[in-house]
Amino acid sequence: MTSQRHPLLPAAGPARHRPVARLGCLAAAVAGLLVGAPAWSIDLRQAYEAAVANDATIRSSRATADANREQLPQAQAQRLPNVSLSAGRNYNDLTSRTQNFLGEPSTTINRYYSGNQALTIRQPIYRPFIGALVKQAEAVVQDADATLESAEQGLVVRVGEAYFEALLAEEQLGLIGAQKSTYTTQLDAAKKSFSAGSGTRTDIDEAQARLDMTYAQELEVQQNVEFTRRKLETITGQPVGTLARLDLARFKPGAPMPNLLDDWISRAEQASPDIKALRARLEAANFEIDKAKAGHKPTLDAVAQWSRNSSDSVTNVNSRYDNKSIGLQLTIPIYAGGYVNSTVRQAVASAERARELLEAARLDLSVRVHREFRGMTEGVVRISALEQAVRSAEQAVLSNQMSFKAGARTTLDVLNAEQQKTTALRDLAQARYLYVASRLRLQSLAGDERAASVSEINTWLAL
Repeated sequence: MTSQRHPLLPAAGPARHRPVARLGCLAAAVAGLLVGAPAWSIDLRQAYEAAVANDATIRSSRATADANREQLPQAQAQRLPNVSLSAGRNYNDLTSRTQNFLGEPSTTINRYYSGNQALTIRQPIYRPFIGALVKQAEAVVQDADATLESAEQGLVVRVGEAYFEALLAEEQLGLIGAQKSTYTTQLDAAKKSFSAGSGTRTDIDEAQARLDMTYAQELEVQQNVEFTRRKLETITGQPVGTLARLDLARFKPGAPMPNLLDDWISRAEQASPDIKALRARLEAANFEIDKAKAGHKPTLDAVAQWSRNSSDSVTNVNSRYDNKSIGLQLTIPIYAGGYVNSTVRQAVASAERARELLEAARLDLSVRVHREFRGMTEGVVRISALEQAVRSAEQAVLSNQMSFKAGARTTLDVLNAEQQKTTALRDLAQARYLYVASRLRLQSLAGDERAASVSEINTWLAL
C-alpha cells in the first residue's frame, strides 16, 4: 500500500542495494550520536520561554525596533533651539614689498595673532517640513512596534512547528522500530516454516525485502530526528533531550471557538501586527508627501548671535570687535529646477504602493485565517476518522494473522496488513500535530495572548 508524503514527514524512498548489516550499523551510529548529546527535559512552554530569551532572530527584531524608535526624538530635536559655538586662532606672517616715495623697494614683515569666536542660537519658528517629519517619525515608531509584535507572534509559531516536527519525527521513528520488529518476527517465522516444509521461499524473500526497506527508512528517520532536534535547539539556544509528548487522555481536539470564520477574520484584521505595520507605513508615506510639498513653502527662524573678532585683517592689528545681533531670518524658495515637484510625485507613488500593499496583506490575511480555520475544523474530523482507521487496521492485522495460521492468507497479506496499520498510525500522528500547529497559527493570526496560547497547548503534553 502506498501513501502520499506530507511536508512534515521525510520521504521514505526505495531501499538502496546495500547489506542490511551495514544499514543497521549506520542506524546504530546515528542513534549513538543522539544519545550521547547533552540533554534536558523540556515541554512547549519551556521551549518558548527559552526561545524568547535566546533566539537570534527575535533579538535582532528587538534591536531593529529600538533603532527605528530613535527616529522620533531625532525629529523632535529639530523643533528645539540649535546652539553652536565656533572659535578660531591663527598665526599670521605677512611680508609686504612696496616702493617708497623715492621709488626704492621697501619690505615690511608683520607677524601677529588673529582670532574669532561666535556663539549662534537658531530657533525654528515656521518650518512645515519639521512638522511633517515629526508626524512621520511617530508613524515609523508605530511601524517598529507592530513589526516587533509580528516577530514575537511569529516566534510562537516557529517554536510550535519546530517542537511538533521533532515530536512527529520521534513518533515516526518509534513506528519504524515497531514495524522492524514485526518484520523480523515474520521473517523468522517464514524461515522456520520453510525449514519445516510448510512454507515457501517467496515468503522469506518478501519478509526480507520489507525488512531491508525498514532498515533504510529507519536510518532516514533517525537523520530527520537529529535535524528536527537541531532546528529546535537553534531556536531555543539550548540542547534538547526528552520532549513532552501529547497525552491522549488530555488531548481533546475541538472546533475553533467561535465557530464562525468571519469572526476570526474580523479579529485578525483588528489585531494583526502586520496590518498595523502596513497602516503605519501608509501613514508615514502620506507624511512623506507633506514633507516634499514643504519644499515650496517659506521657513522662518529666530537667530541670535554674539561674535568677537581680534586682528581680523592686516589693517586692524591689535584691534577687537564685539558684535551682538538678534533677529528673524526668512527663507523663500523660488526655483529649484523642478526638484521639489519630482519629490512630490515620487512620494505620491510611494504612498500608492503602500496603500496597495496594505490591501494585498489584508486579503492574504483572510486567506491565511481561512486555511488555519479549516485546518482545525477539518482536523477534528480527520483525527476521528483516522482513529477509526487505526482500529480497523489493527483488526485487519489480527484477522490476517489468524487466517495465515489457518492457511487462508499468505505472508504478503500479513505484511500488507502490517504496512496498512503503520501507515494509519503515522497519518494519525501527523493529523494530531497538524491540528495543534493550525491552532497555534490561528490564535497567532487573531492576536491572542502568546503565553496563554502556549500554556493552553502545553496542558496537553506530558513527559
